[in-house]
Amino acid sequence: MTGFSPEWLALREPVDLAARNEAVEITFFAALGSDRLRILDLASGAGSTVSALSRRRGRSVGCSVEWLLTDYDPALLEVADQRWQDSVTTRQIDLAKDLEQLPFAEVDAVTTSAFLDLVSEPFLVRLVEQVVQAKKPFLASLTYDGRAAFAPQLAFDSAVLNAHNTHQLSDKGFGPALGPAAAGRAIELFQDRGYKVVQGRSDWQADHASANFLRELLGGWRTVGRQVALDEAELEDWWSLRQEQIGSGALSLTVGHVDFAALP
Repeated sequence: MTGFSPEWLALREPVDLAARNEAVEITFFAALGSDRLRILDLASGAGSTVSALSRRRGRSVGCSVEWLLTDYDPALLEVADQRWQDSVTTRQIDLAKDLEQLPFAEVDAVTTSAFLDLVSEPFLVRLVEQVVQAKKPFLASLTYDGRAAFAPQLAFDSAVLNAHNTHQLSDKGFGPALGPAAAGRAIELFQDRGYKVVQGRSDWQADHASANFLRELLGGWRTVGRQVALDEAELEDWWSLRQEQIGSGALSLTVGHVDFAALP
């Protein structure tokens, strides 16, 4: 199962927080109603969903929500436990194998962030089935949808983006991933089961203020370009120029994501 380092998650968390769709999250919380909730978060990592939704809910949400955080990586769960302490319970689990062991019926809602684009169609069907059987609201944040826009643009951007989107379809531990198609497919599955879905964009916006994030992100895209055998000289020219632009503060990047709330 593919994992992410705590360092990368820390770099992206401010970008994630700024990107989340306020209208979708407000709709999700309005459907919950109660001041005391138990929320199951899937693929929790270091607890960024707790950070985001605590901020959104306002008034001491960390005290009024009991979180069950689940992830394959015990080191990330330990980080989350240290960050949130009495507000969270953590559970190390292989979601690909043991999703059905989670207590969907015992919580008030289910959330996940930056996860659905990593999973396969069969896993997504299993997940929707568990949520729908339990009749729970579901919030999926920051699902990558395949879009990216650089300013300034380079001719080689499209080749790098196509390589990245192709790599997104590889097996991340759940079978061949849905990648950019994941949000749309998840919405279809929930709507087919009678759920109401509210959706909106949650695009990353990165510029000079997030230079380290940009270096790490585009460095990863460069690695993917090598793996899929893009022209080495063109790729290195692209990477060299992008590094210069990041260093000078000249580069900005939008990366497309979708948030949605599925409500019974």
